[in-house]
Amino acid sequence: MALQQRPGMLGIGCSNVLARARVQQCLAAASHSNMPCLPVLLHVNGSKKQGSSFLSSQRIGLSRRRRRRDLSGVVVAEVSAAAGVTPASSSSSPGGISVSDVLWPSAGAFLAMAVLGRMDQMMAYKGVSLTIAPLGAVCDVLFTAPGSPAAKKYNMFVAQIGCAAFGVLALSLFGPGWLARGAALSASIAFMTITGASHPPAASLPLLFIDGPKFHHLQLWYALFPGAAGCIILCLIQEVVIYL
Repeated sequence: MALQQRPGMLGIGCSNVLARARVQQCLAAASHSNMPCLPVLLHVNGSKKQGSSFLSSQRIGLSRRRRRRDLSGVVVAEVSAAAGVTPASSSSSPGGISVSDVLWPSAGAFLAMAVLGRMDQMMAYKGVSLTIAPLGAVCDVLFTAPGSPAAKKYNMFVAQIGCAAFGVLALSLFGPGWLARGAALSASIAFMTITGASHPPAASLPLLFIDGPKFHHLQLWYALFPGAAGCIILCLIQEVVIYL
């Protein structure tokens, strides 16, 4: 009698092993394809309910993981949109940049330097120049990012005048050297922070005055020329470029 039951027991064991293998294959395919597997009933010890509950728990776990992943993607997208951050693919791809985005800023920068250079020739007898390095950075801000805080007229002129004045003051107090540079730069940054006039190109004006002997004779006039005067010309050219 015992011998007659052994084949049946072996058959049940083999069927259980095969059923478990099918379930594992189904779950593996579902995890790779993010799709719930088809209902497979396990005949474990003659019970279909146990297999069904096992598959249901696995499908619930997969659906929960998918919901968490989708929710995290939505949250990241909303945070990026609120912060004004665009994906790198859309901002860096050549297809997202039009010809006018490249042509007009470049043309505006060329026109600005041409006008400033012509004015330099007219004022060569005074020994000063409008084509100073900080105005190159101002061109980049005005023509490529006209809507940025650094391109606002208030920020530009307040920072240009204040930072240039700090350069003159630091030179008169400490003389040329590292102490004057450090004091002028720290005072300029503090001034822009207190006044809310954020304009990074203006931070180089005090260093330019301290290390440029050709500007020393201007004294406090340096606060208006060449920085502020050059910015007036650049703003006029910017309006033309934006209009075009």
